[in-house]
Amino acid sequence: MNHIVTVQEAVTAFADFLEPTDTELATIEQEMPVILADVDLLDAQITTLDRTPSEVDDRRIRRARRRALAARVALVNRTEGASLPGGAA
Repeated sequence: MNHIVTVQEAVTAFADFLEPTDTELATIEQEMPVILADVDLLDAQITTLDRTPSEVDDRRIRRARRRALAARVALVNRTEGASLPGGAA
């Protein structure tokens, strides 16, 4: 009879290394408006998968696309301004 051995110790031995760093968490926080705008866009698109989109659905998708694009532009402008010396944009 073979005994089943758990590998819990081997898996959890590196758990501290799997956590995100403070820099990664700050980056995620900075990108959160883009993430949320993309989720809204996906939600608008998913609602129209099983039916023909109405005029209201089309407007909702267009607004969500504009918000997602605006969030991406704001993120790019924020990160480019932060990387230039002297704060020049």
